[in-house]
Amino acid sequence: MEMEATGKSRGQWVFHGEFDRTVNYLSDQKKILGFNPFCHSVEPIGQNAYRWLFRVTDPQNNPFDVIFNVRQEDELLLELPETAEGINVEELTEEMISQYTVGRKITWRHHPLEENIENPEKYLFEGKASADMLLLPLAGGKTKVDFDLKIDVKFILYPAFRIIPEGIIRAMTNAGMSLIMQTATNKMFQSISNDFGTVRQM
Repeated sequence: MEMEATGKSRGQWVFHGEFDRTVNYLSDQKKILGFNPFCHSVEPIGQNAYRWLFRVTDPQNNPFDVIFNVRQEDELLLELPETAEGINVEELTEEMISQYTVGRKITWRHHPLEENIENPEKYLFEGKASADMLLLPLAGGKTKVDFDLKIDVKFILYPAFRIIPEGIIRAMTNAGMSLIMQTATNKMFQSISNDFGTVRQM
């Protein structure tokens, strides 16, 4: 039986690190996902596009692999004064950009490819990941990070698990997936604190 599962995780953290350093650090998918206990690898598949390999388990602890193809985009958040509102963004100098920057948004979106990477017989499936990471500079050389992640996975249940009613399985699977993702996200940010001295969850 094919099953769809959705996992969500979110949180806010304060990094005891300068804004630019924090942005550069969190822009490195391979580095930060290396702290995720379920992520086995992150490989580039194109410009600003990556393939994640995750190994997770169903509610009966049967393992299966999930591949995510993800495109990353960075958006600089500017707050221009009224006197500069008519200026083309491309005409802004580096000094003006630095002066008017109020944050940065890093987004992860599903990156569709034509190749079929699923192999249900070997419990290998493709998932879709979507995340928004909002970074805001704070006083005292700190940075606030607002993280919101959602993943969707379709997979085939192990035969022994198919005797349980579908509604119960679906509820267990979604709850379990969200718990897995939230636990992994918290652990990831806690591990990142080793490189920043302090990362405090809000």
